[in-house]
Amino acid sequence: MKTSSNCIKLTLLFFSLLLTSSFTFAKITTLNIDSNHDQQTPAKVVSPIIPQEITFCDRVIDLTRFDVRERIDRELLAFSYMHSSTFQIIKRANRYFPLISPILKEFNIPEDFIYLMAIESNIDEKAQSSAGAGGLWQIMKSTGKDYGLEINRNIDERFNLEKATIAACKYLKDSYAQNHDWSLVALAYNAGNGRISKELKFQGVENPEDLYLVSETSRYLFRILACKILFTSPSKMGFQVRDSDLYPPLEYDIVRWSTTIPDLAQWAKQHDTTYRLLKLANPWMLEREMQDNSHKEYQIKIIKKTSLHYDPNQTKAYDNQWTID
Repeated sequence: MKTSSNCIKLTLLFFSLLLTSSFTFAKITTLNIDSNHDQQTPAKVVSPIIPQEITFCDRVIDLTRFDVRERIDRELLAFSYMHSSTFQIIKRANRYFPLISPILKEFNIPEDFIYLMAIESNIDEKAQSSAGAGGLWQIMKSTGKDYGLEINRNIDERFNLEKATIAACKYLKDSYAQNHDWSLVALAYNAGNGRISKELKFQGVENPEDLYLVSETSRYLFRILACKILFTSPSKMGFQVRDSDLYPPLEYDIVRWSTTIPDLAQWAKQHDTTYRLLKLANPWMLEREMQDNSHKEYQIKIIKKTSLHYDPNQTKAYDNQWTID
């Protein structure tokens, strides 16, 4: 009987605790639901300002027509609220734009095409797409070879900034010879010259913003335009950037080499650098060795000692309008 009594007491205690816990859980849940009025006001989310027009390669594009305005709005929103990606583009541009801009000028390519490069690769020198495109300009292997780039198991010059940019300039000039309009050239970089010519003829229009195309190509020119708006004034799109936030340009010593290097790690040591830094400076070198199958001279970059350590006091913006103090 005593044991039975104890069992009854324990049972009653268990149910009492269970009821108390259930009541407490219900009370907490109710409080969480009802406490919305006590929450702090969330961060403001605002839409970026859309200009009335924008100039691309000396052609003024009207942004007031409803469909054009909504297309540029979509891309501006993407840049505005993909914060980490957009910040990286701004930071990297300070390193790469000063190297690419003079090459565009040398080949008489409008400087606005620097924004095409930016959206193609997010200014990532080692970028590769699922379709097989590679480098800052996202050049396909077949196209790269057609324009003089060495591409094999050992070397891929699509990842050589200077050579890839020269190849891209030659491609753009050939495209302009077919399209006679730089806006169409930009669109054809995504869709191909043949597709754009076919659609212009079928649809009976002249301007790229008037073409009805698949979603990716339809967005392409507007992504370029949005990127130009971003770099015109990042602060107006909510990006508060200081000079010291930007990635500084790197300076290099150039070693001219025309024979096989069987061990790049050992070669790096002999040239007072590391294998990692050698690979970062020369992403076109794919393997642990460099085979000189083409029997030509290569220019191998060695990052100068003065560029190895970040000094925020020495970092300067390539374009002053990108930053605020």
